[in-house]
Amino acid sequence: MNGGPSGFHNASVTRAFVIACALFTIFFGIQGRPNKLGLSYQDIFKKLQLWKLIVSVFAFSSTPELMFGLYLLYYFRVFERQIGSNKYSVFIMFSIIVSLLFEILALSLFKEPTLNLLTSGPYGLIFSSFVPFYFDIPISTRYRVFGIRFTDKSFIYLAGLQLLLSSWKRSILPGICGILAGSLYRLNFFHIRKMKFPEFISSFFSRLSSPATGSSSTAAPSRNILGNAPSYAGRQVEGNYPSSMGAATIEPPEDAIATLVSMGFDRNSARQALVHARNDVNAATNILLEAQSH
Repeated sequence: MNGGPSGFHNASVTRAFVIACALFTIFFGIQGRPNKLGLSYQDIFKKLQLWKLIVSVFAFSSTPELMFGLYLLYYFRVFERQIGSNKYSVFIMFSIIVSLLFEILALSLFKEPTLNLLTSGPYGLIFSSFVPFYFDIPISTRYRVFGIRFTDKSFIYLAGLQLLLSSWKRSILPGICGILAGSLYRLNFFHIRKMKFPEFISSFFSRLSSPATGSSSTAAPSRNILGNAPSYAGRQVEGNYPSSMGAATIEPPEDAIATLVSMGFDRNSARQALVHARNDVNAATNILLEAQSH
């Protein structure tokens, strides 16, 4: 299972965030201070080192955390493709701010030595993303290994578990705070799911993270469940694929449409491709990929 088409196509905000995390981690790693970037009660309430609130969001405290964290951020780009870069920017902002508030509240309440320094990194965003991952990404494959049941979502959960336990209590608390933030977003707290940043925000991140590419696509994106994902519904499909023309149209099942949407295709295109492929998901995927390559 993957997050849709490879690369950061229609995921410019995710690309900018991943680059920022990598650069911050490398910069503070070279200075030999990665383990001192996490939040602590002393830093927030006594020393008032508020700069750590920003740094702790982007810089991971170790190389293994960086690897697992960037992999999960890269995978979760599927949500930017589903809701669009402008709404996804709101999701990032909400997840980071709310999870930080929960962390600060926990530090003020517990004051345990083991919680004196929380690990740094975008734990709030990553574990907030596990909420829509659990509810909205369908399972398309099930299999067994040594009698143990797995799905195509299992590896993502295992990567998240590894990241959650990477620094034990120092990393568990930020992870829990991220899950709480994601739950509030899903519950549409303060109608947050209707909010979105202006169009220039996603354009800014697109130019910032890929200045050399220029304006590679000027076509206006379709406005649907995928936000800025391009629509292929208007393209004719011919060749060896079965056509539904001349026969009664069989409405594609919702789980098949959801599977294609989770791969990064918009809903209307997914439905049309399934109609042409007579509800064969694999054939519909090939149709959409061929349309995308043209």
